[in-house]
Amino acid sequence: MKKPPAANPRRSTSLGAAALLGWLSAASPAAGSGALSLEGAWARASIGSSKVSAVYLVVTNRGEAADRLIGAETERAGRATIHRSVVEAGVMKMRQVDAVEVPPGESVRLEPGGLHVMLTGIASPLETGRSIPLTLFFERAGKLVLSVPVRRSPPE
Repeated sequence: MKKPPAANPRRSTSLGAAALLGWLSAASPAAGSGALSLEGAWARASIGSSKVSAVYLVVTNRGEAADRLIGAETERAGRATIHRSVVEAGVMKMRQVDAVEVPPGESVRLEPGGLHVMLTGIASPLETGRSIPLTLFFERAGKLVLSVPVRRSPPE
């Protein structure tokens, strides 16, 4: 019986490294650049044929200077804007905000019932178990890109 050819160790290592990097970037809801880290990101799964959703995450500033979240975009929605939920006269409403201050040494939570990235004009439903690309724009840190898992409820 003829033996199979020996594996090329360089090719195996390169393929293994590429597979690992691809898995890490797709599976990790955490990202960061310099002083900022983005953790616990998740997008709410679509309900029926709804064309809206939201993304939530924690932004931590480990630097010495404040930064500001000034915008967002994703190919999965017509618009991605920053909103804050507020109660006015006993009614919950959402208000768009121009920016979110992230003070040095602090974390800002974008969470249900508070700040969030509002996605409108979603062309196809966001399905649980999938991920969507999201780009966040910061005044100092610039553009940060992450892969956001889609869930029905917040991670525990």
